[in-house]
Amino acid sequence: MMHTFYKYQGTGNDFVIIDNRQDIFDKNNTKLIKRLCDRRFGIGADGLILLENHNSADFKMVYYNADGNESTMCGNGGRCIVAFAKYLGIVKAEATFEAVDGLHKAIIEDGLVKLQMHNVQGIQMNDDFVFLDTGSPHHVQFQENLKHLDIKTEGSTIRFSNLYKKEGVNVNFVEAIDTDNYSVRTYERGVEDETLSCGTGVTAVAIAMHYIGETEKNLITLLTPGGSLKVSFDENKGAYNNVWLIGPAEFVYKGEVSW
Repeated sequence: MMHTFYKYQGTGNDFVIIDNRQDIFDKNNTKLIKRLCDRRFGIGADGLILLENHNSADFKMVYYNADGNESTMCGNGGRCIVAFAKYLGIVKAEATFEAVDGLHKAIIEDGLVKLQMHNVQGIQMNDDFVFLDTGSPHHVQFQENLKHLDIKTEGSTIRFSNLYKKEGVNVNFVEAIDTDNYSVRTYERGVEDETLSCGTGVTAVAIAMHYIGETEKNLITLLTPGGSLKVSFDENKGAYNNVWLIGPAEFVYKGEVSW
């Protein structure tokens, strides 16, 4: 049977999105999700997102990594599903939705989707890296000559290291441009490769740079291989709240696929 899907991308971080308000998708079919995300044998995407009904919020977001497993929060995916909800007529300029880490607010304005992330605290600063959770766990470290780094090799080494043996981690390599602009490249667990952009990753980088004193700014621009994102926040005694991830979320195409 043929089913409709939608492809969206946020700074190159791309997703298959399915309107699952009629409960048409088998959420336990890991092999199907993996196939749909496969870039050679399926549609191709960094992840798959289901939009579902919710009793009190505008909708519910269910997110799966490209390996077929349900995952932690995806920032760019959250921004893309908000754009999709507007396309469906579920929301207009503002939205509230539930994701795996709880409720999120979003604003659609001037061609951008602004997504409110959860508060961040309990940041761990180590000799050569910072660890923090922005809805997904992130390792952040400085890297010289970032442009030429083998992200897949270096990222996977850290992701599968004894440091993160239990659940793994997303790995962000950072190079400063100036005090409020940083270049970022990210290795994502579940994709097990570099993605062109990672929303929770750039959020982690922005907060980490402020936390360790690299910047005093509370509006940071993050340049990823897929484009530019901004992160704003308020800080109080090492805790970060009113955190917003800001950037484009664009419709790519609509199609049909059988399952």
